[in-house]
Amino acid sequence: MQSTTNYLWLISDLLGQGATANVYRGRHKKTGDLYAVKVFNNLSFLRPLDVQMREFEVLKKLNHKNIVKLFAVEEESNARHKVLVMEYCPYGSLYTVLEEPSNAYGLPEDEFLIVLQDVVAGMNHLREYGIVHRDIKPGNIMRVIGEDGRSVYKLTDFGAARELEDDEQFVSLYGTEEYLHPDMYERAVLRKDHQKKYGATVDLWSIGVTFYHAATGSLPFRPYEGPRRNKEVMYKIITEKPPGAISGQQKFENGKIEWSTEMPISCSLSKGLQSLLTPVLANILEADQEKCWGFDQFFAETSDILHRTVIYVFSLQQATLHHVYIHTYNTATLFQELLFRRTNISIPNQELMYEGRRLVLETNRQAQTFPRTTRDNPIMLLSRDLLTTVGLIFEDPSPPKVQPRYDLDLDASYAKTFAGDVGHLWKTSESLLVYQELVRKGVRGLIELMKEDFSDTAHKKAEVFHMCNHCNQTLEKTEQLCEVLMQGNMLSTEYDEISDLRKKVLRLSASLGSMDQTMQDIKNKFLPGGTLTDTWTQQVGTHPEDRNVEKIKVLLDAITAIYQQFKKDKAERRLPYNEEQIHKFDKQKLVYHATKARTLFTEECAMKYRLFISKSEEWMRKVHHVRKQLLSLAGQFMNMEQEVTMIIQRVYKLLEQLPQKIIPMASSGIKPQAYLSQSTLVEMTLGMKKLKEEMEGVVKELAENNLFLERFGTLTLDGGLRNVDRV
Repeated sequence: MQSTTNYLWLISDLLGQGATANVYRGRHKKTGDLYAVKVFNNLSFLRPLDVQMREFEVLKKLNHKNIVKLFAVEEESNARHKVLVMEYCPYGSLYTVLEEPSNAYGLPEDEFLIVLQDVVAGMNHLREYGIVHRDIKPGNIMRVIGEDGRSVYKLTDFGAARELEDDEQFVSLYGTEEYLHPDMYERAVLRKDHQKKYGATVDLWSIGVTFYHAATGSLPFRPYEGPRRNKEVMYKIITEKPPGAISGQQKFENGKIEWSTEMPISCSLSKGLQSLLTPVLANILEADQEKCWGFDQFFAETSDILHRTVIYVFSLQQATLHHVYIHTYNTATLFQELLFRRTNISIPNQELMYEGRRLVLETNRQAQTFPRTTRDNPIMLLSRDLLTTVGLIFEDPSPPKVQPRYDLDLDASYAKTFAGDVGHLWKTSESLLVYQELVRKGVRGLIELMKEDFSDTAHKKAEVFHMCNHCNQTLEKTEQLCEVLMQGNMLSTEYDEISDLRKKVLRLSASLGSMDQTMQDIKNKFLPGGTLTDTWTQQVGTHPEDRNVEKIKVLLDAITAIYQQFKKDKAERRLPYNEEQIHKFDKQKLVYHATKARTLFTEECAMKYRLFISKSEEWMRKVHHVRKQLLSLAGQFMNMEQEVTMIIQRVYKLLEQLPQKIIPMASSGIKPQAYLSQSTLVEMTLGMKKLKEEMEGVVKELAENNLFLERFGTLTLDGGLRNVDRV
């Protein structure tokens, strides 16, 4: 037991160990509260006094929720060594989190955003005081759990920190080599002398490596056999990185370096977040300090990311889920532009659905008023064009390989790898199931919308048919009257025009008959067993009731338990005979569970998912054809309605003209022919007035009955469709 005036700790309660100090879990003597106690060793006193005092002075200035708090500076009772009493972080560091097998391929998106937010906030606080940390890495970012149950990350270990003005530089070397800026790496690791000085931006390089590590589970720059074993190639990678690249890997001995400007496929972060993050990484992972971003731009760009909200959108034909990062004040116009960038669906061809209804976003509508979305309840995106189905992109797992020989160190490494790989399979299988369920949900919604469209089209057809019949009857009566008037040499051209109009209406009526068969064919596709039913979605793919995700999780739990035991076995260094035999049996189980999980994923989840995606693409092609038919019919009905309307308007004018020719004759007592009596002329006049009134009624009906286009959408000449329903 060691102590100071107010604190005590056991030397067995070691939390961390460094070159100049150890950190222990200690308690306050009066309250019993837990603290982290940093005790400096003899080596630390070999440093200059100003260096020894630097960490104390730095910590005294800092006070921020994302900086580990300093509570006291005391002296050890026996050795009189300096002791820093700091905030205790019981959940380890970011490195501890990344070492968990569940994060072998990087943090989940929500957790990564917390890391991003907290590290940026902590660094911003350091910059306010002109402090450069010089040893940013996952091991120096501690984790606690806040009152709301969310992680909070805090910068710690300011032993290398110092105050530095914006234009000031330093020459001393600190840091951990995988996270070191190339200029510092050259001198500290390769021991090469140079006259270079280092500015505050060296922290940005370390932050870039840390963020990449957190996002992917791996270091961005990896020589063959690793950075510690191949230092010259490591230096070559970090100094020769092309502009825009965020990682470089040498996969074979003496092999070429493979550069990438994107995150690996296995990364858990959405493409939406990756598209915002990769430019930041590319510009802070820049060896040339002149080309590297400064802190102002770094803070501006990361703040822009952190102040965005996420809108979940599922592109139905492509079967892809998108996280659209957008500011709450941005409008629908920008939202649709972002959708185009993510999906390559042009804005005029974008149709949106939400919870089974058409969604129309006015161009100036702000994102904060959009419907609330989640991964399981996104906005559905449709395209009017035929698209290739993409689905979730994932890599098939490699079969587990293990050496049969008994080796505690190697076996613990195998167990960790298996736990990470099977954990990744579990997450992927869950995503595959979510994607299939979203396709099923989208298909059901699309079918219902198409039924509405069909119903509206059928209603429009009935309206046009009714108009044609009424117009034809009116024209027939008018034609009869005109025949009588012609006998009295009172009409000539009017009769010809009426006859021509009647022929047009008869032709339109005949066209309606041929179109009726197409309507019936489409209707049959909605019947049970027809093309436009969703029975296929239940016949292929995987379903929640299959419980494949849960089966893989059971195997993962068993593998994780073996991994935890193997870590303990490794710490023992040597096992008694019986425990050694149990270890060997567990190693066999480890391989068995991993193989079974891989088989379950490959033959159940992945294979059935690919079949589902293939069937989805085939169905979408058929739906696209039917939608084109339906839009074409709706367009034809609209054109027919316009043509009939024009005919009615012309007849209306003729009916206004005819009485003007007859009434003057009737009132003057002039008889065109002997067989046309005065009473006949009066009857004709009254008949035409009646027809005129009927036609006025039809025109009024047309004006009032203009809801079809709003229910179905405004049809354009090229067959496009603009939704008008509101959510």
